[in-house]
Amino acid sequence: MIRFLTPQLRVETVLELGPDRLRAMGLDALLLDVDGTLKRYRRQRPAPAVAAWIESLRTAGFKLCLLSNGRGRRIGQFARQVEIPAVCRACKPLPYGCRRAMRMLGAAANRTAIIGDQVFADVMAGRLAGVFTILVRPIHPEEEPWFTRLKRPLESRFLRWLAQREAGGAQKSIFLRSPFGVRHWTFR
Repeated sequence: MIRFLTPQLRVETVLELGPDRLRAMGLDALLLDVDGTLKRYRRQRPAPAVAAWIESLRTAGFKLCLLSNGRGRRIGQFARQVEIPAVCRACKPLPYGCRRAMRMLGAAANRTAIIGDQVFADVMAGRLAGVFTILVRPIHPEEEPWFTRLKRPLESRFLRWLAQREAGGAQKSIFLRSPFGVRHWTFR
């Protein structure tokens, strides 16, 4: 289960992902989350630097598709502004939206990445769809709707634990009770 929540790459912002870096990772198609990844939740447009980043990817020949759980009208307006096709109401963390976007782009899973700001939506959807997962720090999370903010403390705790684990921290044990008895797992 942990594998489905673990991003394969973590960066502060999409601006760290230039065309050369993405090509070096073997990627040529990107599924882009919108809110918290490309723009602030309450804004209609991306920051000028993000718009320039999108244009640099387009110029470099990357296949791009917006992938959002947001409603069609709002995300559709944004998609028209940045001139990128979109899959709205993607039902992330389920992988169906990712697969639909890849079909739209004619992209292979092994050459595609999803870039998003949520572990329990974007990363999980990407992992279930078999694409490379890139997690960015959310843009102004205080503006997010309550149902997204509700997940952030658990997500932060998981990411801290993951960083500790990757740094070779002490082993962690988890005990879970179920109708089938107590289960014990030790993670390094």
